[in-house]
Amino acid sequence: MKQRNNKMLTGLLAVCIAALLTGCRTVESGKQAAKVEATELIRSSQSWDGVDLPDYFKGKPELVAMRYVFPPGQKLGWHHHVAMNYGVLMQGELTIIGRDGKTKVVHEGEPVIEMVGTIHHGENRGKKPAILYMFYLSQKDLPLAVQHPEIPLE
Repeated sequence: MKQRNNKMLTGLLAVCIAALLTGCRTVESGKQAAKVEATELIRSSQSWDGVDLPDYFKGKPELVAMRYVFPPGQKLGWHHHVAMNYGVLMQGELTIIGRDGKTKVVHEGEPVIEMVGTIHHGENRGKKPAILYMFYLSQKDLPLAVQHPEIPLE
């Protein structure tokens, strides 16, 4: 029995070594296994307008992932964020406008780090829906955005 277990372990070890030496080919199919590709999209301690991000909240975090769809011509009202957030525009084009007039155009596939505590709004000036995935580093019961309906959109 001991000799049989040793043979099985030796065979398993040989299969593992063969897989490593052949560039992670699968033994059954002989095809090259797909490798995970990792691409850093953005790394920053500042929002898109160059302002330093705030320190993390103290206490238990609440992570939130959102999907926003902006139809062509649609404007999102003036608002500000309490918590840090960032995202990737998956489709279309989105223009973000700060109250101070600074503008950022985000194109399909591009990441964006949003302003925190600064009033701004977004709008789709393109011809197809803009689809934006956003990720918030928040805490329980904090709003994702504080709306400012008293400020008219132009």
